Amino acid sequence: MTLVRFDPFRELSTLQDRLNRIFADAYPRRYDDDLTQRGEWFPPVDIYENGSDEIVLKAELPGLRREDIDLRVENNTLTLRGERKRDTEIKQEQYHRVERSYGAFSRSFTLPSRIDTENVRAEFKEGVLSIKLPVKAEAKPRQIEVAIS
Repeated sequence: MTLVRFDPFRELSTLQDRLNRIFADAYPRRYDDDLTQRGEWFPPVDIYENGSDEIVLKAELPGLRREDIDLRVENNTLTLRGERKRDTEIKQEQYHRVERSYGAFSRSFTLPSRIDTENVRAEFKEGVLSIKLPVKAEAKPRQIEVAIS
């Protein structure tokens, strides 16, 4: 007979998965009650370090123009706002299906204290906003030479 250890967290995780499946089947998502109708959406964002020099944030903003984007840095918080507007030439009753999200969005990111907020750069190209957040020079690791005496 083998000894099996009881892991309560694994059991809770399994229970949560089962409950999620039960409620997902009982209350399927309807397209007429979609987030697109309320105008709320959140553009997907990737955040990564580019070596030790800067942190890069890339946001997918297809269909937006540069004028539709508001980017601010205040109190070590980067805030990205904008609005994707519906095509005014197409009437609501002409749509067969609407899966893309429209309306205003706002995303905020707390920046680490090592970011030089005075030298943040942003570039918008082919529907992708790239924000480069440079690391302060004093926060970068540096090699200290040890003298032999």
